[in-house]
Amino acid sequence: MTLGATYGVSLFGLEGNLIHIEVDISDGLPTYSLLGLPDLALSESRDRIRSALLNSHERWPNKKVTVSLSPAWLPKSGSHFDLPIAVALLAAQGLIPSERLSQTVFFGELALDGRIRQARGVLPALLGLRNSEIKVAVIPYENFNETRLLKNLHIVPVRTIRDLLAWLRRDEIPEEPATIDEEHEEFIKDFSEVLGQESAKFALEVAAVGSHHVLMIGPPGTGKTMLAERFPTIMPPLTEDESIQVSAIHSLSGDLQQRGITTRQPPFVAPHHTTSRAAMIGGGSHVIKPGACSLAHRGILFVDEAPECATGVLDSLRQPLESGAVTISRAIGSATFPAQFLLVLAANPCPCGRFAGRGRACQCTSVQVRRYLHRLSGPLLDRIDIRLQVLPPTRESLSSHVRSESSSDIRTRVMTARARSESRLIPLGIARNSEIPASLLRETLRAERGAMIFLHGELEKENITARGFHKVLRVAWSIADLAAHEVPTLSDVHLAMSLREGLELMS
Repeated sequence: MTLGATYGVSLFGLEGNLIHIEVDISDGLPTYSLLGLPDLALSESRDRIRSALLNSHERWPNKKVTVSLSPAWLPKSGSHFDLPIAVALLAAQGLIPSERLSQTVFFGELALDGRIRQARGVLPALLGLRNSEIKVAVIPYENFNETRLLKNLHIVPVRTIRDLLAWLRRDEIPEEPATIDEEHEEFIKDFSEVLGQESAKFALEVAAVGSHHVLMIGPPGTGKTMLAERFPTIMPPLTEDESIQVSAIHSLSGDLQQRGITTRQPPFVAPHHTTSRAAMIGGGSHVIKPGACSLAHRGILFVDEAPECATGVLDSLRQPLESGAVTISRAIGSATFPAQFLLVLAANPCPCGRFAGRGRACQCTSVQVRRYLHRLSGPLLDRIDIRLQVLPPTRESLSSHVRSESSSDIRTRVMTARARSESRLIPLGIARNSEIPASLLRETLRAERGAMIFLHGELEKENITARGFHKVLRVAWSIADLAAHEVPTLSDVHLAMSLREGLELMS
């Protein structure tokens, strides 16, 4: 037999496409031809595969070798095609049985000594095969734990080519790595460590209930970053499907091990304020990778020193904030990544940072203050429901021996309030309070009569805009869910208005 065939996976964004790999060995001068739109990394596979096979004491054919990757029109990229090509090459020489290859997919890069290296994107690649005829997946040993999230495939982890051949030839089952249990994780960073800032804690609790975007404005050293870093610890844990989706994104980016493979805690991503638009949104030429907003999917995207970001970087988040997804188009095609994140921005009140709070007076002119804060564009601010001032903690709060409330206690309240809002919204096809359409806020989901009269009065006096009217109501619903109110009361609306006091700094 001079023809061998097996399957690999081509990744484009989070989409995995099954690739049929054929290897033909024929008489002629020793050559190696690779067909099917390979990229540079794939074109270099010949030397890696040859060395890996020879160092594993297997034969390399001294003949004409033709490798075809189909469908031919689909661009192929990545060194993870090394393993399936090597298997098809051995099958073409009759060195391994071909019975198992028709329902098996192979994924992995080969080292020159025959080891199979850990690869990126194993989880999203295999997720794309759930509806195919593939029943078995052979992957690198180090990637096994992330595939525990998959229930529809038999996973075979292998360290070397010799381990793989022992399984193919003699049905010797390779050793599986030790299971990593991350279900009972403890919070390393806890809200109990934050002294004072009770109003800011309450604002974040409300934001966690309704998925409201937050802007924190305050002098340096008041705890804005500390609060943001602990924000994920009060968010409800991810569901199994959400955890798989988040893990797939991080697998593609190569940081799944750092995040935790099976953790249910929402991700926290904090790009530096000097980050580029491509790093924030995602991009690449041959391999399109997710950006910070996709890595924060189902979690928190925190941008510190937000006014210092380059022009257009924060505004590039406007579309993902609306649609919950990012589509990146290149000449080779378009890739779509999910991007349903909760945005948290932190900013100083002025360039010197002393415009608010006690102590030394601010040295900035009014023009400098206005210009600094106006770096946050109006369309972006329109998408932020909660804007709060974070003032320096008092001496009493710093010297108090009373332990603050823990993240687990706050999280319990958030989950109870979330359950209350979901029972009301899911029948209407809505997931969170922040997504309630304006029409429903004026009709089906109105606040109590006194609260609506108050808001209409504020609207009449032009203290709030029509957009602000609806935003206050959305926040009021989250406050009402925390307080177990059937509908937002007048006090809930007053609290919602107070959570937007940061608007005064924007004027």
